[in-house]
Amino acid sequence: MNPTSIIIVPGWRDSGPGHWQSLWAQRMPQAVRVVQDDWITPTRSAWVGRLEQTVMEAPYPVVIVAHSLGCIATTHMRSEAAERVQGALLVAPADPERRAVLSDFAPVPHAALPYRSIVVASGNDPYCTIRLANAYARAWGSEFVRLQKAGHINVESGHGEWPLGFALLQSLVGDARQGMPETEMASQV
Repeated sequence: MNPTSIIIVPGWRDSGPGHWQSLWAQRMPQAVRVVQDDWITPTRSAWVGRLEQTVMEAPYPVVIVAHSLGCIATTHMRSEAAERVQGALLVAPADPERRAVLSDFAPVPHAALPYRSIVVASGNDPYCTIRLANAYARAWGSEFVRLQKAGHINVESGHGEWPLGFALLQSLVGDARQGMPETEMASQV
């Protein structure tokens, strides 16, 4: 049996009501959302520390669902926490060098991640160029999904439930659950 812990990692300023991360958290009772003490002036040590704590406390192997700065925090995790991760959906990664308030997260790690990951980015994301997002994906060893004119893949760009993203998440969860009986898989999603 291979149950999976889903950990939702919001970005700078959190993912409010109507954001696909918030909607998915409501849909998946087994999901845990990382809650930061300071959503406005983030520090790498605090954000990564809270994420690592959440990963280490998860009862099962982890699949991460990160958005924006949450993607960058995920890549900064120490190996002890990263070893518990089975997969990560990294959506609209931030460019911490473009905004002074996020600069504590620079430089972004460019080492391959030790788990399957999918980077999803948009050609017109105002917070990270598609070229940089693609460079992240190559460096991290991630699959790359390019969306056309999807903005920052958030509420403001018209992404509520975001079915494509949920399907990508299910592909990661499926990989993490190889060999799990159908009845148990149904109870986990």
